[in-house]
Amino acid sequence: MTSLVNATVSADQEGQLTNAARCLVCRGCGAEYPLSSQHACFECFGPLEVGYDPELLARVTREQIEAGPWNIWRYAGLLPAGQAPADRVSLNPGMTPLVPADALARELGMKRLWVKDDSANPTHSFKDRVVSVALTAAKRLGFNRFACASTGNLANSVAAHAARAGYPSMVFIPYDLEPGKVITTAVYGGHVVAVEGSYDDVNRLCSELVETDEFEHTAFVNVNVRPYYAEGSKTLGYEVAEQLGWRLPEQVVIPMASGELLTKIDRAFTELVEIGLVPPTSWRVFGAQSAGCAPIVTALHAGSDVIEPVKPTGIAKSLNIGDPAAGPYALEAVRRTGGWMDYANDDEIREGIRLLARTTGIFPETAGGVVVAVLRKLLEAGKLDPDAETVIYNTGEGLKTLDAVTGVGPTHTIRPSLRAAAEAGLLS
Repeated sequence: MTSLVNATVSADQEGQLTNAARCLVCRGCGAEYPLSSQHACFECFGPLEVGYDPELLARVTREQIEAGPWNIWRYAGLLPAGQAPADRVSLNPGMTPLVPADALARELGMKRLWVKDDSANPTHSFKDRVVSVALTAAKRLGFNRFACASTGNLANSVAAHAARAGYPSMVFIPYDLEPGKVITTAVYGGHVVAVEGSYDDVNRLCSELVETDEFEHTAFVNVNVRPYYAEGSKTLGYEVAEQLGWRLPEQVVIPMASGELLTKIDRAFTELVEIGLVPPTSWRVFGAQSAGCAPIVTALHAGSDVIEPVKPTGIAKSLNIGDPAAGPYALEAVRRTGGWMDYANDDEIREGIRLLARTTGIFPETAGGVVVAVLRKLLEAGKLDPDAETVIYNTGEGLKTLDAVTGVGPTHTIRPSLRAAAEAGLLS
């Protein structure tokens, strides 16, 4: 495999873009490694993440970003790959709407509330961000097939990106995944492998496959190129800051599966302050899980640093990771910023879906229902300030999880006549 070290600097219509990524760093012991397809530390087996040259990051300006394309690659100077447009594997995700949720705020007794709606991405979830960054790095590293372990949205995105780029794909999913997510993956023509087990079983299998000779040239976006994959989530932080006029919200509520999305949005806010792209300020991070799979929340509520794995249940399948790899780091971010976490049961999730749809016109998948339900619980518990500007994240499209709202249907069924309309009370 090649390395991303000393990647070329390219000048194009987006301006001079420099790859500031300099190494991979262990989140546990701090050991450093070259930028390659390594995801675990050889010293302590901790997870690796991308380390950057702070001087090169500091060269990125608002003007450079605003002159860039209307997608995540406007932040190429803050990402580990994709500085040259020709290098990118992309459906051009990002710059999704930041929707003012005034009616929802009034209903909940809040002053300023926004919804970052990532269902507007090409395959209708935030996974398009992480996949684009991961597969761009994978292409530079010489991989010739794309793969993943997925609870659905990631499979959609990997299959679609592979189809666009002309690469073969092989995605692995739990056998009981929602039909909508299976169809919206299989339609792209790659291999879809249903595994008789939970997501954690699927992930374990992929971790074993990546070590075999047969999969030597396969990029598993959330295994052997995971350090680059995780960086794509930062663009959800960058965009919110830019869309708010280059300032940070006071509070954010984020769904948690592995916990990585929460940690990377927090990291994005930190970077923006350090670089000087936003004024120095404080923010609080809140996490949301479903009651059927809440190991990170359970640890926080118990005052523990240890994440005890669980067997996932419940309707929020996109969040059903029973052994969340980034759980400890999510705990650290929430504690450091003075935030909190909570969970919602299936009935609360269904109500959260309907509440967001009714008040904003956004139909979220179950993860979005979790966020809205937890937002309400945090307010009721006095954990979240109703007067502080708050952004909640909807990470997927409700059409993928229709089973969660099967009770929704026509409010009236009438004959085609004025008399029938009047009898139904429609003319009063």
